[in-house]
Amino acid sequence: MDYAVLKAVHVGAVTLSLTLFLVRGAWMLAGSQWLQQRWVKVLPHLVDTVLLASAVWLAFRIGQAPLRDGWLTAKVAGLLVYIVLGSIALKRGRTPAVRRLAFAAALASFAYIVSVALTKRPFPWT
Repeated sequence: MDYAVLKAVHVGAVTLSLTLFLVRGAWMLAGSQWLQQRWVKVLPHLVDTVLLASAVWLAFRIGQAPLRDGWLTAKVAGLLVYIVLGSIALKRGRTPAVRRLAFAAALASFAYIVSVALTKRPFPWT
């Protein structure tokens, strides 16, 4: 697959993944029963599978690897933080306050991941 197409697939999956997270987060904040719909539980996993597969393919394609290339290591670490916080926000948070805090923190970690991707630096603010 052409690099530009692969990158477009990856960026599209990032955009769709964030959109789905924002929608589910809004439903969580509103206490909506929409979160219980089967498609709401399945679709994000499908999108995130495409996202992860395209990320691995892109890394291979450009010759980068986590633990060797600092910016990619930072993205993977940020992704793990995002996954844990997102899970707390949407499922595992025991109180609404914990869920709201985890949701905000997950969005901050997502912003960090994107900024690392754009700058190719683990500390993009420096």
